[in-house]
Amino acid sequence: MKDVKLIRLITGEEIVAEVLDWKNGILTIQNALVIIPQQGQVGFAPWATVINPDAPEIALDMKHVIYSVEVAPPVVEQYAKIFGSNIVLPEKQLIL
Repeated sequence: MKDVKLIRLITGEEIVAEVLDWKNGILTIQNALVIIPQQGQVGFAPWATVINPDAPEIALDMKHVIYSVEVAPPVVEQYAKIFGSNIVLPEKQLIL
């Protein structure tokens, strides 16, 4: 996984996506998932579902982005299960 971020848009949507590039006022992302709040947890659904799968990159004008922040490790792990190699590293534990 590259740089997975939580992005809040001016529409109120929060998406989790891989940030590919960030320059000249354009944020380029791929594999975007919209966050859907559920009872005490969150779910994910595809965002921009009708884009061409052969050109999966999405360019967002920064004037539509409120913020972009790091996501919690469990969210990165879930994202990796969806889009990655399905290899998830276990938590570090002490050997006693």
